[in-house]
Amino acid sequence: MAKVLFVMTGVDYWTLKDGTRHPTGYWAEEFVAPYVALTGAGHEITVATPGAVVPTVDQASLTPDMAGGEEIAKELGAVIDSAIELAMPVELKDVRLADYAAVYYPGGHGPMEDLAVDADSGRLLVEALASGKPLAVVCHAPAALLATRDENGTSPFAGYQVTGFTNDEEAATGLAPKAKWLLEDELAKLGVRFSRGESWAPYTVVDRNLYTGQNPASAAKLAKELLAVLE
Repeated sequence: MAKVLFVMTGVDYWTLKDGTRHPTGYWAEEFVAPYVALTGAGHEITVATPGAVVPTVDQASLTPDMAGGEEIAKELGAVIDSAIELAMPVELKDVRLADYAAVYYPGGHGPMEDLAVDADSGRLLVEALASGKPLAVVCHAPAALLATRDENGTSPFAGYQVTGFTNDEEAATGLAPKAKWLLEDELAKLGVRFSRGESWAPYTVVDRNLYTGQNPASAAKLAKELLAVLE
């Protein structure tokens, strides 16, 4: 059995360029699919958030339209309701990487608000990358990589192959014109080598110990790849 750290957003909104707050949080499927896969294999999950805030699920991700049907939406909600780890997050700044075998960042728009500028998360990501331990990041959560830049604006993730939520997918949500910035654009500025698959289809990229997934549908595939490494 391994201990896996889930680093999650602590906010329930995303500030748009007009200053309004779009309700969000973490995306249900991106927590549930890896959580079920990892705990089902006997691994232990710890959730960490900035300020040890109990993470908020994006309610849109629990609607039948977004979840892929009414039954799936109910199943997602049931797992979230029963996951005691969500109710007892630890303080992100107090996390010791040495206590964990792997680190996973689920997405949702929330990370665009807090983890993208969170220094504690940035330090953890840099340490995890250097450690060689599996580091998995999905959908909007690669926004957290933006906080890994040093005083010169350089990130150790520069040159790595990654994927994440694409501009086309953001446009399809209707939020792209309202956003202060788009994830794909900012990752390109970071110096990573961004690649993409078909919109909304599972697509993952592995570069050394860094595992990234493009969208919610990629979370389950990413979890399988993480499990293979852990086992």
